[in-house]
Amino acid sequence: MRSVWPPSPGGSGGTPPLSDDDLERVYGYPEPLTGSFVQVNFVASADGAAAVDELSAGLSHPADKRVFLLARNLADVVLVGAGTARAEDYRGARSNPDRAARRARLGLAPTLPIAVVTRSGALDPGSRLFTDTAVPPIVVTTTKADTGALAEAGASVLTAGEDDVDLPRALAMLAERGLRRVDCEGGPALFGALAAADRVDQLCLTVAPLLTGGGAGRIAAGPAVSPPRRLDLASILVEDGFTLLRYRRATG
Repeated sequence: MRSVWPPSPGGSGGTPPLSDDDLERVYGYPEPLTGSFVQVNFVASADGAAAVDELSAGLSHPADKRVFLLARNLADVVLVGAGTARAEDYRGARSNPDRAARRARLGLAPTLPIAVVTRSGALDPGSRLFTDTAVPPIVVTTTKADTGALAEAGASVLTAGEDDVDLPRALAMLAERGLRRVDCEGGPALFGALAAADRVDQLCLTVAPLLTGGGAGRIAAGPAVSPPRRLDLASILVEDGFTLLRYRRATG
């Protein structure tokens, strides 16, 4: 993987491959953080599709997966919508000695929790999200949700809102637990809701060199953001025709 912009450190005009330490500097969270910083991760085809056969795996590449795992390694919590958690058969975040050492060096917990946003609480307590994890999941839901079985399965339940999840309140509740570095992995409805609430600080978008045609949805769904939020382009990385774009909330 190489940097197109900004130029890689070292070398006069050259673009040497990026090391893991280079990528950590590129994708690291700003410091210090007094509140939540929300990073959203997505992959899309060149013609804008968010999935192939309703799954994002058909658009992915080892470079994308490398950054996906790095994003988890640098975060305090993974935030994901219930639909994506079900469709992708989510399980708990994994660890290994290298990941654990990096997180320890950064002052992070050994393993981060998965926080699932669901207005109804309709999650299967027998799914891998609950049974195949080193740390209990967090269920972010509403006062109307029936979460008794989820709590019995070990989930930590955060209630933020009555009919729908109040995302700013949910993020504040996560921050109160020290979970400020938020890595959102979708899906489109959750991304759209975060954008509408103006709670997206960084977008990491991998563009796959594929044409899929019509049928698949966009990476964001829901109400239009009006006026559109301005983003600043922060970095461009490339590998095998895949382009990894990173945008930050505009500051000016």
